[in-house]
Amino acid sequence: MKRAFKYRFYPTDAQAADLSRTFGCVRKVYNLALAARSEAWILRQERVNYNATSAMLTAWKKTEELAYLNEVSSVPLQQVLRHLQTAFTNFFAKRAKYPRFKSRKKSRKSAEYTTSAFRFRDGKLTLAKMTEPLAIVWSRPLPEGAAPSTVTVSQDAAGRWFVSLLCEGPGLKPLPATDAVVGVDAGLDHLLTLSTGEKITNPRYERRDRARLAKAQRELARKTKGDGANRTKARRKVARIHARIADRRRDTLHKITTRLVRENQTIVIEDLAVRNLLKNGRLARAISDAAWSEFRSMLEYKAQWYGREVIAVDRWFPSTKLCSNCGTLQNTMPLSVRTWTCGSCGVTHDRDVNAARNNLAAGLAVSACGAGVRPQRRTPGGQSATKQEPLQREP
Repeated sequence: MKRAFKYRFYPTDAQAADLSRTFGCVRKVYNLALAARSEAWILRQERVNYNATSAMLTAWKKTEELAYLNEVSSVPLQQVLRHLQTAFTNFFAKRAKYPRFKSRKKSRKSAEYTTSAFRFRDGKLTLAKMTEPLAIVWSRPLPEGAAPSTVTVSQDAAGRWFVSLLCEGPGLKPLPATDAVVGVDAGLDHLLTLSTGEKITNPRYERRDRARLAKAQRELARKTKGDGANRTKARRKVARIHARIADRRRDTLHKITTRLVRENQTIVIEDLAVRNLLKNGRLARAISDAAWSEFRSMLEYKAQWYGREVIAVDRWFPSTKLCSNCGTLQNTMPLSVRTWTCGSCGVTHDRDVNAARNNLAAGLAVSACGAGVRPQRRTPGGQSATKQEPLQREP
């Protein structure tokens, strides 16, 4: 099993200059290859593959204009051509949009090194074209017996340097099996509500730092556009605030997802269409801050690591409007209603806890009987439904 371990490091001035030069060369080669492939297709209806762009790279290095490409390691340049090939493969398979050119200001700064372009010995990593190892902060040790097969160096908008080591190491051991199952309902008032009745507070990190962020953005807006030192410092200040928000949010999600995976054998969540929900102008900022998509991604890969199961309930399943006690389906359920009483059985429900319990019931039915199965529910008149009712969108 391959796993990536990301660490922060602090380069010397010479190393920072070499890496910055490498980032620029990687971006240049990517853009040249993309332009060549696009031109060949538009003018001659010809598909250019990786081998052809690799030959082009050799020719570019021999020109006087692009001779500076020889100053950096050739491996990151070859790797970016492979990444471009993957991007076109995904495009033709209709899994992604057409590749876009890399921007000097907006694109991610990164370079990938394979085993021929770095040396890793005794916990010290040295990259090609460098004489000194990187000063890495080993926040956690690599697994015993793990050896990096690929190293990716990157710099974020806040100016921080990171190195990611992709290791082919021993597989993770599944956690001991348990009978515990839990349903999860995502929200904004509370980040998560569990079918057990527990509610996990939404930390709202973006809202906490909103005043600082707004002040920093106003200062940036007053700077003259360009590459001036004052504008660069103001931009870095904004980026550091964004990084602080993202880091704290990610740390919280890691703790929550790890706990859920350790304590439960099966976790049932709702298949939310977050991209569509972000079209709501009033709630888009709060939904982005909640990071529901990142939560689901973490939950799924950790469950795969440790032998757990994650079930996603159909997004059209009316978990909020369905009584988890008797199965009565309510006609409407506005967002302002946080508690409600079922007219059929008289049970009073907390909106979010009820939704989590319905998600759990639906997920277990899917696991036992196959996709598309839903718990039987009754109409408001109290009669049992003999056939499946059409799923209704939640308000």
